[in-house]
This record gives sequence, C-alpha cells and structure tokens, in this order.
Amino acid sequence: MVKTKEKQKSFQLVKKRVPYLFISPWIIGIIVFTLGPLIFSLVMSLYDWPITSEPKFIGLENYTKMFTDDPQFYKSLTITFKFAAIFVPLNLIIALVLALLISQRVRGIKVFRTIFYLPAVVSGVAISIIWGWIFNSEYGIMNYLLSFIGIEGPKWLIDPKWAIITIVIASAWGVGTMMLIFYTDIKGIPPELYEAAAIDGASPVKQFFHITLPSITPTLLFNIITSVINALQQLTLVLLLTGGGPLKSTYFYGLFVYNNAFKHHKLGYASANAWFMFVVILILTMIIFKSSSAWVFYETEVQKGKGKKA
Repeated sequence: MVKTKEKQKSFQLVKKRVPYLFISPWIIGIIVFTLGPLIFSLVMSLYDWPITSEPKFIGLENYTKMFTDDPQFYKSLTITFKFAAIFVPLNLIIALVLALLISQRVRGIKVFRTIFYLPAVVSGVAISIIWGWIFNSEYGIMNYLLSFIGIEGPKWLIDPKWAIITIVIASAWGVGTMMLIFYTDIKGIPPELYEAAAIDGASPVKQFFHITLPSITPTLLFNIITSVINALQQLTLVLLLTGGGPLKSTYFYGLFVYNNAFKHHKLGYASANAWFMFVVILILTMIIFKSSSAWVFYETEVQKGKGKKA
C-alpha cells in the first residue's frame, strides 16, 4: 500500500515536470538569446567599452553625455518620432482597408489575399533594393509614371523634404501581417449582426463604425503597439536606402545607435542609447494600455454586464 502511494506521488511529480521539459528549449533560448544579452547590454552601458581596448567602468557617464553633450541624440529622436507619427496611423489605415477588401465575397479574392500578403515575407534588404530603383530620381519608375501626367517627380532620396516620406512609403509596403491579423478578427464577427443592422436600415459606413470597428478594437490595440515598436526601431530601410541622409534628414534613432556601436566603436555608449529607447517604448506601451480601457471593447466584459443586468 505504501509502495503504491509512493509510485502515485512519483508519477504525479513526473507528470508535473513533463510540461516544463517540453518548454525547456524556449526557456533556454529566452535566457541565452534575449534575457542574457539584455542584462549584459545594461552592464555595458555603465562602461567605456571600445572594441579594440579594455572596457573601463564610468558609471552613468554615458547617460549624462547622451542627455547633455550629444545634439545628434535629440535630432535623431525627433526624426524618429516624426516618422512614427506619420507611419503608425498610415500603416493601420492601409492594413484595415486591405483587410476589409479581402473580407468581401468576390470571385478570385484568394489571389488578392496572397498578393497583398506577399510583401510581408520579402526580406528588408530586397525591399530596400526594389524601392531604391522605384524612387531613383534619374531612372526610377515613380518619376517615369508621374511624367505621363505632366508632373516632374521630386528627388525622392536626395531631397531632405522628401526623403522621410520615401521611407514611410517603403515601410508601409509590408503591412501584410497586420492586414492578416485584422482580416482574421473581422471574419470572426457574427454575420447576424450585419444582417440585423441591414434590416434596421444601417448603411455600410454605419455598420463599420458601430459593428466592425468596436469588435476589432482588441486587435487594433495589438497592432498599434506593434506599429509603434516597429516605427521606433526602424533601421534596415533607412540604412540601405538613404544611410541617414540627405543632410541627416533620415538619421533615425536606430541608425544613431547602430553607428555608435559599429562605426564609432562605442559599444558602451550605444548600449546606453538602446536602453533609453527601451524605456521610451515601455512607457509608450504602458500609456497605450492605460488608455485602452476607454476605447477597447471586450466581448467577455459585455457578457458580464448583461449577466449583472439580468
């Protein structure tokens, strides 16, 4: 009897440990490739850490220099926020419009779904090369097409006024993933809601604002947060398309950190820059989450409210 109880206990113990065994590769990966480098970069930010010589502990000097003695820090931060202010709303609108289009029941819609999603799986390097050709001021396709309607195209990648707009357009090319997330949520809305609204005489516009939009607000919250993070960490396109130019008009914060680390060989200072952006993203994410209680609609909350009324 005692042996049977011991076997049951050992079996229960093994049963509890088996799930951890299955997720152990993920746990090891997050520690080695995410948490470990994160902590190490925080330590590096407290050092003068050149690549070619021994690191020297300097405390918070990197942070002090960043805030008081580096004008490029503020310029890059301003450019990045300017880009984010244009990119995030534009990205969300394009993704939502495309999601609504591919939700329609028309012939051949699966082909369009594939076409709209394809750019999302193309590498950033390939996208940079393609848009570099399109926006080339001498032989680019964009200016060539504009010439047909009598418009002399601007020097997209050379003119400081147009360079950041070019980056925004090129960045918006990869909205496929966000579009697919919106599409999945839209398809989950019960058709009965639209049928009832149509019977009551609601127009498609009213149906969108009173049924579709409130129903997808949780997904909208997720896409807003991911868009903000992507915008503030933008690097690949600007590095390959403009290199921060012209006249540093597209010298984004990501490029600022990258150059400090790998061009100027200031690994400690670059780590301090990266940690500042980490804190900024964390604060913005918390603000967005905090505001979500006023505009995000959750079905479970409504069900609870109905239960209380009953």
